[in-house]
Amino acid sequence: MGWWQLSADTLVRSRFVVCPFTETFATLRLLHTGTAAHPGEEAWLRAHLPGYRALLAADPVTALLVRSGMGTSWIADFLAPLPRDGTPLEETLARIRATDPAEARADVRVSLRGPLPAALERDDLPERAAALLAHVWTRTVEPYWDRRRRILEADVVARTAQVSRGGWAAVIDSLLPGQTRWLGDNRLQVNRHERPPRDIRGAELVFLPVTPGRGWATWEEPGRYAIVYGCAGALADPGARSVPASLGTLLGTGRAKVFVLLDPPLSTSQLVAVTGQGLGSVGRHLRVLLDAGLVERRRAGRSVLYVRTAAGQVLMEASGAGAGDSPSGVSIRS
Repeated sequence: MGWWQLSADTLVRSRFVVCPFTETFATLRLLHTGTAAHPGEEAWLRAHLPGYRALLAADPVTALLVRSGMGTSWIADFLAPLPRDGTPLEETLARIRATDPAEARADVRVSLRGPLPAALERDDLPERAAALLAHVWTRTVEPYWDRRRRILEADVVARTAQVSRGGWAAVIDSLLPGQTRWLGDNRLQVNRHERPPRDIRGAELVFLPVTPGRGWATWEEPGRYAIVYGCAGALADPGARSVPASLGTLLGTGRAKVFVLLDPPLSTSQLVAVTGQGLGSVGRHLRVLLDAGLVERRRAGRSVLYVRTAAGQVLMEASGAGAGDSPSGVSIRS
């Protein structure tokens, strides 16, 4: 397994970050695999996969670059740089374009674990990669970015609250199920590959949520490391949490939808983002649920979160409402 040696200070200073470029690259990976983790992704792929495949069919060199650069267990480094907080997506794309062509070819060889295809022995690989990522952003991410950003922020708030309730170990174990794991003694498992451990004591460590349900580990020497992970299932695909007919009859469909989603805890604005209901409607639903003793408020930093009470959980279980399925597809670079 691959693991990183941390210090207590590294973990204390770590943070969750929302990044447009990381979301764009995760979206490219989803288009590349064409495999959905939940019904929401299936619908999205039906809308966007044909156009993406037509684009690559008309540009076989870029198609080969994507297939080669994604690799099996290692992504070509120049394709997925680790942006700093607040870095505009255009700046990250400019970094990709500025990659030395020889370095880009070397990165692809590492990803392939073998020789470079003759068709990729050229100097325009960085420009082709940047152009494709710009296309993915413009056509398939930007039109949804406002909602995606709110979902990503909702996940960050929920994870931060989870840290305050149960510590980092539980959070890390849940980021990439079966991959990330807290090993004790300040050791963080990042994948199941046999890799040499990395000592990242004193380094910058960030956690980056993405809405496509796949993640990877990445770093930028010296001293910057990141875990990219898929949002919690209820956020990435709100439709995955069905509302039993009995619960909808008792509470009303809109209110029941809000009630079912309150695991993990969410704020009013986050519920607006994931349900599509108006702010006033969500606020009224929460007030009724509060007055009935089915939910309660909790504060996490500057945010006020709503979570089901013990009575609310009993009602959930009695109604037969499931917890939903979290995205399970995971692929790691490290």
